[in-house]
Amino acid sequence: MQDVKVWDLFVRLFHASTALVFLLNYFVTEDGSALHSYLGYGLLALLGLRVIWGFIGGYHARFKNFMPTVAGVKEHISAMFFGEKDDHLGHNPLGALMVFNLLGSLALLCTTGILAETDMFWGMKWMEDVHEFLANYVLISVALHLLGVAFETKRSKINLVKAMITGKKNMPLN
Repeated sequence: MQDVKVWDLFVRLFHASTALVFLLNYFVTEDGSALHSYLGYGLLALLGLRVIWGFIGGYHARFKNFMPTVAGVKEHISAMFFGEKDDHLGHNPLGALMVFNLLGSLALLCTTGILAETDMFWGMKWMEDVHEFLANYVLISVALHLLGVAFETKRSKINLVKAMITGKKNMPLN
C-alpha cells in the first residue's frame, strides 16, 4: 500500500463546509430566518466555486476526469456484485454519480430557497413544499452517500473518510 495524493485542499474544504452548512440549515436554523437565508447564500457561493474548480482545479477535481459512463457504472456494479477488485484513485462511477446528484440537488435547493423569498413566489406554499422536498431529498442522498462510503471502504480496504481528511488515499501497489 502507498499513500497517493488525490483530494486537494479546496475539495476537502468544500466538502466539509458544504456538509456543515447543509446540516446547520437542516437541523439548527429556523426556516425563513435570516441565518437560514445567509447560510443558503453561502452554500450557493460554495457550489459556484466548486463548479469553477471542476474546470480549473486539480486532476481529480475536474469533472471531465470523473464523468461516469454507462459502461463504467455497469463494470463497477458487476465488480461489486462478484467481489472483484475495482480500485479507483479518484471517484468510482457510482461515487461520481453521487457527486453530480448532490451538486445538482443542492443547487436546486438553493434556487428554490431564493425564489421563495422573491416577490413573485413570496408566500406560495408550493414553492416552500418543493424547497422542503429538496432538503429531504438531499438528506436522503447524504445518508446514501455515507452508506456508500462505508460499503466501499469495507470492500476496497481503502479508508475513504481518512482520504477526504488528509487528501491522500492509501492505495494498493500494482
